[in-house]
Amino acid sequence: MKLTNKILLPGTDKQISAFLDLVNAENKSMLVAGAGSEEIAKIFHQKNAGEVYLIIEDEDSLVQSRFALSKIKEINVRLMEYDNTDFKADKFDIIYSQGSTGTKKRNRIIKEIKRILKPDGFFCIGEIVSLTETPPKFVKDIWEKSNLAPLYKEELKEFYLSKGFDLILEKDLSNTLKDFYSMSKILLQESSKEFSDEEAKSFKKMLKTYSHEANAYLKLGGDKYIGYKMMVLQKVQVQE
Repeated sequence: MKLTNKILLPGTDKQISAFLDLVNAENKSMLVAGAGSEEIAKIFHQKNAGEVYLIIEDEDSLVQSRFALSKIKEINVRLMEYDNTDFKADKFDIIYSQGSTGTKKRNRIIKEIKRILKPDGFFCIGEIVSLTETPPKFVKDIWEKSNLAPLYKEELKEFYLSKGFDLILEKDLSNTLKDFYSMSKILLQESSKEFSDEEAKSFKKMLKTYSHEANAYLKLGGDKYIGYKMMVLQKVQVQE
């Protein structure tokens, strides 16, 4: 199984497809946040976005992203913390995140996203959510190891509305997780055979971050507790 042209993220290709059904990216300034989002950045580039930035928080993932996007000079790949970027205020028309906001830094990340998103700009997010209010300990332990802090599925919308966004679309994409976790396990097993040494080193690190989640979801009944939701939001324009 090749990773080429695959979106190896929770939400798979379903999140980006749902977003592009609603929002035209042509001539828009774009920010994509998150490791493993190279294919998403490519899609926005192909949709004739005005400019496309991809930001990554760790250096190993940055190497992989630059390698994957080395032939597309128009996509700007930068090392930045999601809650502390170097961008000026009100820079982007669209900010897109698929699985990278649902950490313990969520509040700080969203504050920074609001700062750099233009008034009336669009923010597309996807996050792992808890399907129950009190998930079992083994699920909590997996999330702790993966640096995730999922909200209960019924709380996600209210959280973002409370941060100054209007809701344009909310969609449950929990049905993508089986494919995502199954693909992650297969690719981790085959990475040494399928990829070059440079690719394998970077991919293995990313895939290993998903391995505990995959085992919990596929083998331990985690599908009863682990879900995934996406939303398309619009920044509320403050009235003078």
